[in-house]
Amino acid sequence: MRLSVQALALLASLATLIFASHVQAAPADRYCLQSRRWGFPGNCQFATRRQCLAAASGTNASCGLNPRYASSRRH
Repeated sequence: MRLSVQALALLASLATLIFASHVQAAPADRYCLQSRRWGFPGNCQFATRRQCLAAASGTNASCGLNPRYASSRRH
């Protein structure tokens, strides 16, 4: 019984590693919330423009591409 529990745990771990390696998450810092309050480049914690625009809604802020992300795409 003990061996089968360990074998199942090992199989579950391997399956998780295999499936997780094929999934790429979007960079969490692709877009920046920009305003006087945040400075430059701003609050860069948004993976999508839609997330950034939702956070900017009702404020005097805007969203822009993170300069660090943009410069890494050029090289």
